[in-house]
Amino acid sequence: MALILAPDEQAILTAASALAEGKLVAIPTETVYGLAADATNGDAVAGIFEAKGRPHFNPLICHVSDIAMAARYAVIDPLSRRLMDAFWPGPLTLVLPLKPDTAIHPLVAAGLDTIALRMPRGVAGKIIAVLDRPLAAPSANTSGKISGTSAEAVADDLGQKIALILDAGPSEVGLESTIVKVDGDGVLLLRPGGLTAEDIEAVIGGKLNRIDQRAAIQAPGMMVSHYAPSAGVRLNVHEVREGEALLAFGPERARGAERALASFNLSQTGNLREAAANLFDFMKRLDSLGGAVIAVEPIPFNGLGEAINDRLVRAAAPRVSSIAEMEQIK
Repeated sequence: MALILAPDEQAILTAASALAEGKLVAIPTETVYGLAADATNGDAVAGIFEAKGRPHFNPLICHVSDIAMAARYAVIDPLSRRLMDAFWPGPLTLVLPLKPDTAIHPLVAAGLDTIALRMPRGVAGKIIAVLDRPLAAPSANTSGKISGTSAEAVADDLGQKIALILDAGPSEVGLESTIVKVDGDGVLLLRPGGLTAEDIEAVIGGKLNRIDQRAAIQAPGMMVSHYAPSAGVRLNVHEVREGEALLAFGPERARGAERALASFNLSQTGNLREAAANLFDFMKRLDSLGGAVIAVEPIPFNGLGEAINDRLVRAAAPRVSSIAEMEQIK
């Protein structure tokens, strides 16, 4: 079972040492907990795919300690640099061209000529600075399942497969990072997340461009089926069926809510930031009850609601594990 440590200075050194030895470490970030490995060590990166059961065609986010480290591995255009200055450290990932002969192992990019880079806040950034190498760190959960937002959730899922978990309490944001890519004079939103489209648009002075979320994978988190509980997921419900578990939102309940096997309210007041922070934890709790279906009340699409609905749509999608399966449901 993984050793769980509070993230003090000694634990940060212990984590950096384990990562330098090619081990896997679950680290807290402001978004969700990440399953980290030295991004320059192919064996260690392969260990991420093995531990998660993650398809090798699904690229990984690379985490850096500062913009200077990002510049070692990627070509940074002026607009991407402006976004880094505005939102790093924070829940924004930028997809950038890889530099030639980079030390990043090819498994991280999954055969693409780009790399997804993020600078996390807090403990994760300190570990990367000590290691002085970027960390490949997808969410710390079995691939396609609910992301871990606490050390306990990570231990329950992956505790037998990894060396160490740093426990900094519940994740602050609770959703994975927003992923964007500069495309000519515009910016593509590849995955909505913990930074709202409106915040990004205020910096770039225009609207984000959006792509078909069933398009070819250009970044992590773009698989059609993702973030899924074992139970089925039924969205935008206005009436709860017998035996369903209920994921509620706001002060008003769907008809028949009293029939629910159990219910959790993402935010009684309809606060989207609170809902985002609670999403994965509450889905995991409802899923643990063993019911066949989780019914989800409607959630608005504005602000963080876009990212919340993105995760819910992917959780409700047909479960896929390969490009061939993805093509069948397009």
